This record gives sequence, C-alpha cells and structure tokens, in this order.
Amino acid sequence: MRFHVPWACDIKYMADGKTIGRRKGRIGSRTGKADRLPPGTPNPVDIHVGSRVRLRRTLLGLSQEKLGEAVGLTFQQIQKYERGANRIGASRLFEFSRILDVPVSFFFDDMAERVHSRDDGMPALHDQQQQSLDPDPLTRRETLELVRAYYRISDPQVRKRLFELTKSLGTSDEAE
Repeated sequence: MRFHVPWACDIKYMADGKTIGRRKGRIGSRTGKADRLPPGTPNPVDIHVGSRVRLRRTLLGLSQEKLGEAVGLTFQQIQKYERGANRIGASRLFEFSRILDVPVSFFFDDMAERVHSRDDGMPALHDQQQQSLDPDPLTRRETLELVRAYYRISDPQVRKRLFELTKSLGTSDEAE
C-alpha cells in the first residue's frame, strides 16, 4: 500500500483530511518566465560580486592574469567573473576570499538597495525596512589611485607635508 505525503506545495485545500485539489509550482513562486532575467543579461548580484572581486584585486595590485594563475583560470575567465557575465560558485568565491584575504561577506558588502530589495511581491524575512548605507569612499578607484601615488613618494618628509596639506584642505571645506 502506497501513501501519499501531502507537501505544502501540493495542497490547495484540506477538508476532513482529504486533499481536494492540487496546485502546480513551488510555494511563493510565480509560474512562467517572469522570475528570470532575459537571456544574456547578467544578474545584478553577480555584477556586484564581480565588481568587489575587481576592487579587491586592484587594491592588492594583482593583475587578472596573476589572480587567474592563483585559482587555475585564464584571465578571460576572471574578466567574465568581474563583469558578472559568469556567476561565481560558492567554492570559487571561498577560494577568492582566501587568495584576496577578505571574508566571503566582503563580496556582498555595500550592495545597492535595488539589488538586494525584493520586488516580486513576496514578503521578506526582516521585521522592518533596512536602512541603506552610503557608498564607502574607500572603495572608489580615485581613492585607490591617490593612496598608491601617495606611497610612491619616497621622501618621508615630503609625504608628511603632503599629508598635512591634504588634511588642512579637507577641514577647510568642512568649515565653509
């Protein structure tokens, strides 16, 4: 004798212990292709994660080729990951986190509100609306180039005077 175990996604109504009808599909999922992006369109999360890989790689001064060698990939594959054209799997993301010396969560930090907000009509699991954070100025390319140029100044006294000048210019802007 075979028993049917009614799963939550199978049951439409229960009355007197009998299944009255079935509904196809998964719980909370809309049927059809509305849930997916058009073919060839990268997922915004994949784009964000890839941009964080690129950011950390450039902060460490690694080329795409060097990072690729460290994980056993070509630089073209690294390019695809960084553009979000290819999705980075969990094990590869873990490997990147070890090579780039950051926690896995780093790749998801500073994700734009539109990327992690749900607009599919399904309830989210948080109790209240989350406050979005301003983008970190330390992640901008301009900041990276400025820091690299600063540390290329070989004379420590010149570097210190430039540091003091920059600080004074920054505080004069705040006073205005």
